[in-house]
Amino acid sequence: MKNHYTTQLQIIGINPFVFIPEEILNQIFEVSGKNKSPIPVKGTVNGKEFKQNLMKYLGEWRLYINLMMLKDSPKRIGETIDIFVEFDDAERTISIHPKLDQAIKESPEALANFESLIPSRKLELIRYINNLKTEASIQRNIEKIIRHLHGETDFFGKTINSKPS
Repeated sequence: MKNHYTTQLQIIGINPFVFIPEEILNQIFEVSGKNKSPIPVKGTVNGKEFKQNLMKYLGEWRLYINLMMLKDSPKRIGETIDIFVEFDDAERTISIHPKLDQAIKESPEALANFESLIPSRKLELIRYINNLKTEASIQRNIEKIIRHLHGETDFFGKTINSKPS
């Protein structure tokens, strides 16, 4: 089957990953029309479906294998695994929670600081709120994010240098 191969699970730092064979990588570049990270892909690891991004790190393209893709992946380094991977053209945008959006827009300082964040950091904040279950935790964490965007507090160890209003 095209885009199907077996390979050894490796690790860099604390991150399990596999390399992508050059012919598969070239086919993904061609179909996606891009050769810069990240490239959205989908496929299977040992038959289990995943959606992930191909990332280039230290000059090499890698498919990082997280715990959702392969149970106990950090403990399975060196194991031969079965991979199928292809470009994923599905839309992957995530909508901002309406209450977070409103809170950010109500403060010019929060809005300016939010808009100056790198895309991955914005997405991290949006995903965090979207994954909360209760209204109380959503509201509490929106308040934390707004304080963070005002430069008053860190959020997951990251700080913002507040701009004077």
